[in-house]
Amino acid sequence: MRRRNDYDDREPIAISWGTLKSLIPYLLEYKPRIILALSCLVAAKLASVGLPFILKYIVDDLDGIHDGGRTALMAMPLGLLLAYGAVRFANVLFGEVRDTIFGRVTERAMRRIGLKVFEHLHSLDLEFHLNRSTGGLSRDIERGVSGISFIMRFMVFNIGPTLLEISLVIGLLLINYEVWFAIITLVAVVVYIAFSVVATEWRTGFVRAANKADSESNSRAVDSLLNYETVKYFGNEQYEADKYDQDLGQWESARRKNRLSLFALNGGQSLIVALAMTSMMVLAAFNVSQESMTIGDFVLVNAFMMQLFMPLNFLGFVYREMKGSLANIERMFRLLHQVPKISDKENAAPLNVSRGEIRFNQVDFGYQDERPILKQVSFTVSPGQKLAVVGSSGAGKSTLVKLLYRFYDVSGGEIMIDGQDIRDVSQHSLRQAIGIVPQDTVLFNTTIYENVRYGRIDATAEEITAAIRMAHLDHFIRQLPKGLETVVGERGLKLSGGEKQRVAIARAILKKPPIMVFDEATSSLDSKSEQIILKALKEVAEGHTSLVIAHRLSTIVDADRIVVMQDGAIVETGNHQQLLALNGFYAQLWRVQQSERSKDESSEVAGMNEALK
Repeated sequence: MRRRNDYDDREPIAISWGTLKSLIPYLLEYKPRIILALSCLVAAKLASVGLPFILKYIVDDLDGIHDGGRTALMAMPLGLLLAYGAVRFANVLFGEVRDTIFGRVTERAMRRIGLKVFEHLHSLDLEFHLNRSTGGLSRDIERGVSGISFIMRFMVFNIGPTLLEISLVIGLLLINYEVWFAIITLVAVVVYIAFSVVATEWRTGFVRAANKADSESNSRAVDSLLNYETVKYFGNEQYEADKYDQDLGQWESARRKNRLSLFALNGGQSLIVALAMTSMMVLAAFNVSQESMTIGDFVLVNAFMMQLFMPLNFLGFVYREMKGSLANIERMFRLLHQVPKISDKENAAPLNVSRGEIRFNQVDFGYQDERPILKQVSFTVSPGQKLAVVGSSGAGKSTLVKLLYRFYDVSGGEIMIDGQDIRDVSQHSLRQAIGIVPQDTVLFNTTIYENVRYGRIDATAEEITAAIRMAHLDHFIRQLPKGLETVVGERGLKLSGGEKQRVAIARAILKKPPIMVFDEATSSLDSKSEQIILKALKEVAEGHTSLVIAHRLSTIVDADRIVVMQDGAIVETGNHQQLLALNGFYAQLWRVQQSERSKDESSEVAGMNEALK
């Protein structure tokens, strides 16, 4: 297995034919279909090889017609003509049946692998997703799945059949004609394949460069569009366009080199084919003039060469595309080789929440070893208690939430829920037991109804409506023309920050977990809305263990206990009154925020008075 940090969506990939082995398990699901498809393949090629012989006999019969009292109809080799039509139809029919039968195998393999990659990406840790590029990653998956279709279709239905046909043709030429016919054919095929392989290897660098430029330009476009508002805020449309144009310029240059190298490859292949066919025709014409071969034999040799080099010429294209497809498949399979940093222990038991007690015990953590974030953090949230964590920015408050959800594992110490170390239980059961209202709510590009329902997929319409009402979202929804069916836009951009947070609150209410986490849950709300939501959250939190990450101290004055953090360590604990009495860091924060709030209120009143004049 690769190390978890080996994946880079911009890194060139070494192409390995061993990648094909990774596909075998996905194909074996339909063994009878594969056997039947291969049988049709062989039958189609036998019919294809038989066609020139029938054509030879037709030509010889027609050439041998002379005045013997027979009518023109009687003179025609009618049986051979009918046989020619039947064999040609059989060749096409067997090919179509083969494609139809094997298509199911290919499509199922694509489905299975696509699903496995998707599931695996969701199993990877947060650090991987913070470092990857969404646009490049999605393009790698798309090209990888398409590459499977290409490999299966052309490996089985072009390369394999062509090699079989080459073997049959050389054998038949060797048996029926001079050895030189077989030698010329064999040499031409070997030289053609060797030239195609060498030239394609040379071209691989250009193909990689084009794919890399394509991924980077796509990543740039997706990243810019996802941050549309930021671009507008700073008026950087031209800057984004210039950067995108630079990426497109690199793509254009790579494509130009790719196209020129393709011209050289196609030209060389065409020269080999032309020399081989000319040599065969000259040799056949000479034998006809010497009467050692008939006109039908000449036609047979010509038909064989055309029939052979048409797919062989296509084989050059197939080989080139297969190399690119293999690189794309290899990149996609590298995703599957990524080992999650956070994984369940073998036979991890589900979390059993009986009381809902949370305990952080001597927790140490840092995103990098040289930069510790949390230092010996210890506190307990008793069952049904509301505990708030406050502190200045960068104190490590939100990191506590990431550790509780086990997006990361602690560097030292332990986190316990009802006496169970969260590293010993399954991640799914852990996250099912916790509901969260995050600071930055991201919504799916679907309706408000579906975004709320995401909190518990199997919830009834009545439960969803009740959650919306408790989150005080119903009044806003009634004002919308489409109500609950209003589409919120990508990442919820059509809603305000406060509206998005109310959707998040409704989600958490609907989930009905024993433990609730509020990470700056009212940070995007005005004072009036904040008071309404705080009342709703208080009702929701009753009977639940609640962990509140807060910046506004006014929102947590009713907390049973407050933990004050500074520089990753706990500096004070107590309730609101006790902490004010200490006259320490918390009291200082309280005075600063109260002063700022008084200034804001005075400005608001002054603005209203000015408006009334």
